Amino acid sequence: MRIIITLVCGECKRKNYTTTKNKQTTPDKLEFSKYCRFCRKHTLHKESK
Repeated sequence: MRIIITLVCGECKRKNYTTTKNKQTTPDKLEFSKYCRFCRKHTLHKESK
């Protein structure tokens, strides 16, 4: 069962990316280092609701 999640920038708190994850195999929140076009640099993006 895959669900759609939104990734939020850790610095400016804007929703930049969406992705999917399997909730059964990955119950904890995802974190990726991705590019934020508003901050103009790579920042830590965390899963939000």
